[in-house]
Amino acid sequence: MTRVLMTGFAPFGGEPVNPSWEAVSLVAARRDDVAAVELPCEFAASLPALRRAVEAHRPALVVCAGQAGGRSDVTPERVAINLIDARIPDNAGAQPLDAPVVPDGPAAYFTTLPVKACVAAIRAAGVPASVSHTAGTYVCNQVFYGLMHLLATEFPAVRGGFVHVPFSPEQVAAAGKPAPSLGVDRIAAALEALADTALRVTEDLAVTAGAEH
Repeated sequence: MTRVLMTGFAPFGGEPVNPSWEAVSLVAARRDDVAAVELPCEFAASLPALRRAVEAHRPALVVCAGQAGGRSDVTPERVAINLIDARIPDNAGAQPLDAPVVPDGPAAYFTTLPVKACVAAIRAAGVPASVSHTAGTYVCNQVFYGLMHLLATEFPAVRGGFVHVPFSPEQVAAAGKPAPSLGVDRIAAALEALADTALRVTEDLAVTAGAEH
């Protein structure tokens, strides 16, 4: 029985791999209760693919993951905004500017994951983690917002959210210039800790996880 649906993205921006997809694939290979689906890094195709995955697997929990090059830790996202403003074209060549994810949708959605408890669990697993308050304005944020809108309007019993992960060491080595990275096996361990915590915890920790900028 699939209790958790995890998604990762196809490589984008000229990268040979995407550690979000590599990590969720590894988690699904380890666990019978997790299904992994790769989403296209394309504005037109990502949300239809996500909808098909939710409808096919009917999970209790959805965890979408994406790559955030430059970040040094695993970062569960707290809020998705109803905005697309693409800095670079997607894999289909589209580069929408100043467009809503969902026309006439709310300005933002909060995750329904207990992000502070998830960060604590990830750290306890030996992986660096922190709460993020912005998922950007690219396909990752589009999927995060689209997921929360889908759950709020059609699957209210399902909880979900988004988590960003760093580059893998292989990506950094291939690029030939220094950048923060984290091994895919450690990212997978973080995602497992996050999912297990989200399945168990409904009320988040009352600890600070704010940011000044």
